[in-house]
Amino acid sequence: MRVPTNPQRSRMMSSIRGKDTKPERILRALLFSRGFRYRLHVRKLPGSPDLVFPKYRAVVFVHGCFWHRHEGCRHSTTPRTNEEFWQRKFLGNVVRDRRHVGALHALGWRVATVWECALKHSAEDTARQVETWLHGNEKALVIGQSVSASNGT
Repeated sequence: MRVPTNPQRSRMMSSIRGKDTKPERILRALLFSRGFRYRLHVRKLPGSPDLVFPKYRAVVFVHGCFWHRHEGCRHSTTPRTNEEFWQRKFLGNVVRDRRHVGALHALGWRVATVWECALKHSAEDTARQVETWLHGNEKALVIGQSVSASNGT
């Protein structure tokens, strides 16, 4: 396998979207079709959550399994080149995610994390779980493919 040069790698990495990703757009469309209205990427909130539901005082992050290190997920691999760099990068992402969730909870927001693999497995089931959570009063929700099972959470 050919390892990309630095300019090639830089070009490849710059094309990766940070918001309006395909999993995010899928979840948004499903929730919108269920009657939910939301705001996108509210920069005044810690972490600029992907979806903000002011009516429910709830936010949703749609995390890519690779970038946000979904533990045990087959999509959460580490590149074989420059492993030390990647480990630092991934650790920084995980620490930042935890900090944002803690800050949001401290501000009184409910926080859901939807992993990309859950949407790939069953977007409809994932949207249904988010809908149930929004109507409930649970402080947090995490939806992702289980390592040992094929159902979410």
